[in-house]
Order: sequence, then C-alpha cells, then structure tokens
Amino acid sequence: MIRARVIVASNRAAAGVYADTSGPILVAGLRELGCVVDDPVVVPDGDPVGRALRAAVADGVDVVLTSGGTGVTPTDRTPDVTRTVLDHEIPGIAEAIRAHSRATVPTSVLSRGLAGVAGRTLVVNLPGSTGGARDGLAVLGPILAHTVDQLRGGDH
Repeated sequence: MIRARVIVASNRAAAGVYADTSGPILVAGLRELGCVVDDPVVVPDGDPVGRALRAAVADGVDVVLTSGGTGVTPTDRTPDVTRTVLDHEIPGIAEAIRAHSRATVPTSVLSRGLAGVAGRTLVVNLPGSTGGARDGLAVLGPILAHTVDQLRGGDH
C-alpha cells in the first residue's frame, strides 16, 4: 500500500476565490495507481507549502505531489520551500515531466518544479494546471511503485 498526499499551492483557491481543479485530478490518478490518498490539502503558496510538506513527511506519507507555485511569477515559491525540505533531489523526474509536456505546451519549460526525497518520502512538484497534473501522472505512473519500494529499502 502506498500512502500519498496532494498539496495544492494556490493563493486564490486557498482564499476561496475559486475551486481548485488540479488537486482532484491528482487524487483520482493516484488512486488509479493503487495509492491511498485523502482529498487535496489546499494552502497558499510559500511557507504554508513547506509546513504541509513537513507534516506529510512526519506522518510517514510515501509520496507527496504538490500542484502549483512552480512558475516564474513573484508568488511562485513552491520549489524554493520544497528545496528546504528535501534531503536530496531526483532531477530526472522533474526533467522528464517538463520534457513530456514540451511538445504540446512550450511554456512547460518555465516550470521550476523539483522532485526529490525527504526522509523516505518522494516529493514531486507539478504545475498547477489540469494538464500539468495529467502530464505528471503520466510520467510518475510507470515509476511510482518502484521508487517507493526503493525508498523502503527494496533491492534493485
């Protein structure tokens, strides 16, 4: 059983200006991959994301997907706070997600999203769009179970 959590970084969704749309896609996709996951946690971008990430790691969650806050606007701080939580990065995952989207969404290369490990938790930043959520799941689907097994100490 893989325990997962989705954290949505959105100032406007957290304030109730509009409903988040990427989080439910990520939850549904993780469930299809056999993960146990609750509804998305929606927080403002920045330090609240860091607190939510630390809580997930402390709770022993296997996988955390964040959605939003990965771009280049002044309020996009998810990668910055994620970096403070990670023990080490796995750049190939973030690169694969950007590459997967590049042909159809040229601006996907502007995503500063990270992927890495905090304790024994895989953390992956995804763009805050529905397309970014789907693309992230497409890349993660084939590698998720193996990655979690490795973080649990499985053999190569």
